[in-house]
Amino acid sequence: MRALSIAATGMSAQQTNVEVIANNVANINTTGFKRARAEFTDLLYQTDRAAGTLARDDDTMIPEGNQLGLGVRTVAIRHLSMQGALSPTSNKLDLALDGNGYFQVQGENNEILYTRDGAFNKDANGQLVTLDGNLVIPNIIIPQTATDVQINSAGQVYAIIGATGQQQLLGQLTLANFSNETGLDALGGNLFRETQASGQANIGNPGDPGYAKIHQGYLESSNVDPVKEITELIAAQRAYEMNSKVISAADDMFSTITKNMP
Repeated sequence: MRALSIAATGMSAQQTNVEVIANNVANINTTGFKRARAEFTDLLYQTDRAAGTLARDDDTMIPEGNQLGLGVRTVAIRHLSMQGALSPTSNKLDLALDGNGYFQVQGENNEILYTRDGAFNKDANGQLVTLDGNLVIPNIIIPQTATDVQINSAGQVYAIIGATGQQQLLGQLTLANFSNETGLDALGGNLFRETQASGQANIGNPGDPGYAKIHQGYLESSNVDPVKEITELIAAQRAYEMNSKVISAADDMFSTITKNMP
């Protein structure tokens, strides 16, 4: 009975849906996190009679066919890149992106990785790093004698060094954009890797056309909406239960057939 296998694909799809929602909710306070959405597509159709075929020898055409769908499958889990709210922190090394783009950081084996998480700090050498110790690219070194570090919306890093009382330029932060940012490979730790699907990184300065502006002393919150997630969770749960009931009904029908067989 095909209803059993069809409903089973529906239960599997809704289980994936619930897992995606669970990950969204779990990361509701993760800096720069982008919520995801499961995308589904129907499976192949079994055609018993195709529309447009001849019904008789007098060229009479069949207006409607006889096709039965065989279920559903998960085709993608899409990360939605809407802007998250900016939360003030009063930390001068916390940087939030307002717009498109990613900070560049150095991963293992000098691989360049990308992140929206601008919670930065200094290492023992005064280099700007992430909270996991990844070096920010381009390399910005803040001397121990530096005071009043200022980072403007264009990514220029200034500081007062020593007793001169004058601001000195320490470096210029740049951002990376991608033709298809949903094609980035999520690595965890708020880090992403470039893939063939994402295309190569296009590097530009903050505030340039198509690139985000930087806000010092802020962090970008996740774009997860708790009310929306709860609504979608309830809908996924109901869909799972309905598919389960289809399986129960199909099983009862099959039992009826087998009991009445001689």
